[in-house]
Amino acid sequence: MATLILNASEVLTMAGPDGPRSGPAKGGLGLLRDGAVLIDKDQIVAAGPKPVVLAHPAAKGAKILSAEGKVLMPGFVDAHTHPVFAAARLDDFEARVSGKSYAEIARRGGGILSTVNGVRGSKEADLVAGLRLRAHDFIAAGTTTIEAKSGYGLDLDNELKLLRAMRAVSSRGPLEIVATFLGAHAVPPELKGKKDEFVDRVCEVMIPRVGQEKLAVFVDLFCEEGYFDLGDLDKVAAAGAKAGLKLKVHSEQLSRMGSLGASLRHGAVTADHLDCVTEDDLPALAASKTVACLVPGSNYFLGKPYPPARRLLDSGAAVALATDFNPGTCPCHDMRMIVSIACTQMKMTPAEALVSATINGAHALGLGATHGSLEPGKTADIACFDAEDHRELAYWFGAPKTRWVMKRGEVVYKAS
Repeated sequence: MATLILNASEVLTMAGPDGPRSGPAKGGLGLLRDGAVLIDKDQIVAAGPKPVVLAHPAAKGAKILSAEGKVLMPGFVDAHTHPVFAAARLDDFEARVSGKSYAEIARRGGGILSTVNGVRGSKEADLVAGLRLRAHDFIAAGTTTIEAKSGYGLDLDNELKLLRAMRAVSSRGPLEIVATFLGAHAVPPELKGKKDEFVDRVCEVMIPRVGQEKLAVFVDLFCEEGYFDLGDLDKVAAAGAKAGLKLKVHSEQLSRMGSLGASLRHGAVTADHLDCVTEDDLPALAASKTVACLVPGSNYFLGKPYPPARRLLDSGAAVALATDFNPGTCPCHDMRMIVSIACTQMKMTPAEALVSATINGAHALGLGATHGSLEPGKTADIACFDAEDHRELAYWFGAPKTRWVMKRGEVVYKAS
C-alpha cells in the first residue's frame, strides 16, 4: 500500500538541477508550504503541491501519515564519519582541555593509535554491537545515510574487521552505511619510522583485498605533515582506482600541503576538511566536480579556526557538511548541531546548510541520483522535525527535535 504524507508546515524537497548544488542553486530548498509526498514501497512517486500529488493514481486509498504541521525534509546524509571503535578517548579529551597539544597527546600514547589499540583488542562481534548502538543514534537524529571510514586497524586483518562490521550493520539497517577504506590514517606502531613500507603494504596488499571483497566504495588517506604526503596520495589514488575504489582525501586540514590540487588532478569525489585552503585554491575547486566536504564539528570540539565556508560557497564550489563523528576529535552524531555550527560560525545561511547536509551530502557519496532530495524515483528517506520553519533547525541547538524518521519507505523511528 502506498503512503501519503500530508499536513507539513514546510516540505523541503531539495529539488533542483542535477549534480551537486553550487552557485545560484546552493541554497535551493525546493520549499513547499502546502506540499505532499507520495511513497510506494521504498520510493517516492510524487512530491509537490498537495493538489498535484493527490491527483496521482497511487494516492487513492493510500495510507495517510501526518506531518502534524511540522517540517518535512530528506533525511540527513552524513558524508564523513569514523564510527567503528572500541571506546571513547576521555583521557585525550581531559588532556586537551587542560592545554595539551595534539602532538603531546599522541606522544603519551593517545590520539589515533590509542583507538587502534582498542580496535585490535576487540572482537568483530563487539565492534558490530557498538556500531549498531551508534547507528540508532544517527537515525534518531534524522540521519538516514552515512559514510563510514576504517583506519583504526592499520593492518590487513583489523582493517578488514572494521569494514566487515560496517557491512554487517548496514545490511540489517535501518541506517545505510557507505564504507571507505582509510588504511593510510596513521603509520602503525610496529612500523614506526617506516612510512614508505607501510604505504606499499596499504597499496599492494590491503587495497586489492578490500576491492576483491567489495568491502568499500571509496579509498581515503590522511594527507598531512607527519602522516602521509603528496607522493603517498598518488600511490593510494592509483591503487584505489585499480581496485575499483573512488577517491576521497583528508585534505589541507592542519596545514596547506597542496593536497587539494592533487586531489582534483585525481578526480576525487570529495576533498574533506579544507581548513587551510587559500584563495589560490578556490578557482580550480569551483571548476571541478569535487565536493568540498566540511566537518566543522571537529573544529568546534578542538577549538580550532573553521574552514572558509563562505569563501568556498561564493567562489562557486559545491559544499557538503558532515559530522566527522569519531572518538577523538568530534564525538557528535547530530547533523542538526553541525548545521547550527555552520550557520553561526561559518556564516552559511540555514538554506545553504540544509542543502549541504542533504543533497550535497548525497553527491559526496556518489548517491545524488537516488538520495538527498524528495523527488520522484528517489529512495524514500525522510525526516520530520519538530519545527514549523526550517530555520529553527539551526536556531534551536542542543536539544532533540526529531519527530519521526522514515528509511526506504518505512518509519524506523518515532520520538517518545
